[in-house]
Amino acid sequence: MKCRHCGARLRLPFIDLGAAPPSNSYLTREQLRAPEKWYPLHVLVCENCWLVQTEDYVGASELFTDDYAYFSSISTTWLDHARNYVAAMTDRLKLGPRSLVAEIAANDGYLLQYVRERGIPCYGVEPTKSTAAAARQKGLHIVEAFFGKELAAELAGKGHQADLIVANNVLAHVPDINDFVAGFAILLKPSGVAAFEFPYLLNLVRENQFDTIYHEHYSYLSLTAVAEIFRANGLIVIDVEQLPTHGGSIRVFAQRSDAASSAGEKVGTMLAQEQKAGVRQAAFYSGFQQRAEAAKNALLAFLLEQKKARRRVGAYGAAAKGNTLLNFAGVRGDLLPYVADRSSTKQGKYLPGSRIPIVSETYLLSDKPDWILVLPWNLRSELEVQLAVAKQWGGRLLCAIPELAICE
Repeated sequence: MKCRHCGARLRLPFIDLGAAPPSNSYLTREQLRAPEKWYPLHVLVCENCWLVQTEDYVGASELFTDDYAYFSSISTTWLDHARNYVAAMTDRLKLGPRSLVAEIAANDGYLLQYVRERGIPCYGVEPTKSTAAAARQKGLHIVEAFFGKELAAELAGKGHQADLIVANNVLAHVPDINDFVAGFAILLKPSGVAAFEFPYLLNLVRENQFDTIYHEHYSYLSLTAVAEIFRANGLIVIDVEQLPTHGGSIRVFAQRSDAASSAGEKVGTMLAQEQKAGVRQAAFYSGFQQRAEAAKNALLAFLLEQKKARRRVGAYGAAAKGNTLLNFAGVRGDLLPYVADRSSTKQGKYLPGSRIPIVSETYLLSDKPDWILVLPWNLRSELEVQLAVAKQWGGRLLCAIPELAICE
């Protein structure tokens, strides 16, 4: 395979998680009678541009389907993040009624609703029918399509160039990263700013966040790689911030290269930090496989011990990262009988691969398990409050990443 950015041949392995079905392809009861498509889940590192990336096996159209089940508004933590984001960007860029904001991968309107509340004209681009419909129910204008140079040129030709383009947790989700990034250089106004948020590669490595690896995430991003990709596609990184979201993310600000101001001091500082950490050296990526296997084995040992002791274990959060973990570990319904989730679009369905049933929160509260395995560990603080009632029956919460540990 060749690098999806620079075309160099990929030889350096990062991790091999075996094979799994797409992590957001939740199953109906009828689909349990049919086979699933499983794809290899291997990640490699480009030793030329240092983009970390999955091997190509499945296209975006098979992952981001009409019944896509991830709705951003389910998490109150993420809604708070979006509200604060809009306030910060409004102040930073002096956005107002004469401005235009576009969001790429607008999902269910979780963020643009706050833009509209401030009287700022806005629109979203979202390829999945289910989430686009939810955003329209909020009164938002949504272009239902995959984003790239062609769509950007079409929108720009209609006068829809933006002062701010928002791209939260989408840069890692695109198979043709060059076409995607080049679209921003077309859709931005000459003085416009694009702001990208994505989980940070250094946190993934340091915190053993291997469960964030799944087929929808084609890339795992450092500032080193992103700065190179942007430069090659008409953008310049001008600023960067570190964020606590999704287990550690960064927000990168960029402008068109024909209009960009100089990069701020924080950009140079982070690039130097990555260089010191070894991002441009093969040794940085070694050992990750062994750490992932250690976490997997610890979870399996725990579940087997609880079953032997006849203690009940349930899980909370039918998240894509949980599916990576459970399928890598080979966990099935005999060890973990259900996963509870707040999302009504997931309840009554089954996890891909493991085929563990997804139930409501009410079911979990009535079952009163001895242990609740929190799969979306990035929402741990939110869920500790939400599930505090478990203490009344002696139930305890635990997470498996970065290592098996009680959440208290």
